[in-house]
Amino acid sequence: MIAEDNPLLRDGIALLLAEHDIEVTAAVPDAEALLKAVATDPPDAAVVDVRMPPTHTDEGLRAALTIRSSYPRIGVLVFSQWVETGYARRLLSENAGHVGYLLKDRIVSTSDFIGALRRVADGGTALDPEVVRQLLATPAVDAGLARLSGREREILALLAEGRSNVAIAEHLHLVERSVEKHVTAIFTKLDLPQARTDHRRVLAVLSYLRS
Repeated sequence: MIAEDNPLLRDGIALLLAEHDIEVTAAVPDAEALLKAVATDPPDAAVVDVRMPPTHTDEGLRAALTIRSSYPRIGVLVFSQWVETGYARRLLSENAGHVGYLLKDRIVSTSDFIGALRRVADGGTALDPEVVRQLLATPAVDAGLARLSGREREILALLAEGRSNVAIAEHLHLVERSVEKHVTAIFTKLDLPQARTDHRRVLAVLSYLRS
């Protein structure tokens, strides 16, 4: 499902998704139409522009928050022209997983965009690297972050982007076992309980963003 007021961009995204065998159940121009479409035929995920009619401020974000609250199993991937950390924090604070925040430039990279959408639909997170950088650079109440080493903060930022341990190892030129140890240390320092799922990867990021 796509919510974007620019018809050219909306049609372009729909075409891109169709080329990757992703069904578009609805493509709408505003937040009101988005919420009606979700209620009528809930999708696996919704791609939503933050700024939409009538004021072009935060209509898309507010619709995304409503979806996150009312339909927690629906993935919500929002995108914006600029890094808006306040919007990102509000979106991420609702609940863990099924959420992404990309800059519109990221849509130009087909593999990044499709990969992010699939992760969000599957219950993961997908944050633009620049969004992560600015969020982690913003002073916050200590939620364990101050106890992290520089390398652990670097890995936490990559976790927020939705990268796997293998991808992080390749990016940082480390062996996978080393990344696993760093990730375990992050969980411990952020006081996150043991879990058999990847849920802690999301909580590790949100525990800081919510502070």
